[in-house]
Amino acid sequence: MPLTAANVRLRPAIAADIPELHRLIELSVRRLQASDYTPAQIEGALGHALGLDTQLVADGTYFVAELATADGSPQIVGCGGWSNRRTLFGSDGGPNRQSELLDPKTDAAKIRAIFVHPDFARLGLGTLILKHCEEAAASAGFTRLEMGSTLTGVPLYKLKGYEEREAINIPLPNGEVLPVVKMTKELADPGSKLPPD
Repeated sequence: MPLTAANVRLRPAIAADIPELHRLIELSVRRLQASDYTPAQIEGALGHALGLDTQLVADGTYFVAELATADGSPQIVGCGGWSNRRTLFGSDGGPNRQSELLDPKTDAAKIRAIFVHPDFARLGLGTLILKHCEEAAASAGFTRLEMGSTLTGVPLYKLKGYEEREAINIPLPNGEVLPVVKMTKELADPGSKLPPD
């Protein structure tokens, strides 16, 4: 069954979510990206190039996707955000962090760190989170978006209108290198809601 706005609740992440988000992201990376990256690349990237940037939580631009469980309690099944800061990708311990604020008139908002629980992959959850982030960035006045996508994410983002711009090889703390792809998208109508898929 596809996951939609009718059965998934999207809300801003809060500080209390951070431990659960770290667990979800690690599980997602280890299971869903294993066909694109080696175990050594994954180990080196977690908590560095791949992971949670808590600045987004503090800024209110990172979201969790919750699904009600059988007992009615919510389970976090996905997460992702956007940013009006210069950092393109990475966790709190990641490379090339730049906390300066972006200008919507001249800069592209960043789509950041979309991860889905492996048990809920390929059900439309990534698309739902991405659309929510795009609409939030558009509402903040941005007309362009960019991201540093993992190889795993590139097919979805191309399907959603993003174009590949640059291959980036990120040196990792364990001596490995993680290839990612810088991707961009133009928003047709600045400041308005995006059309439905």
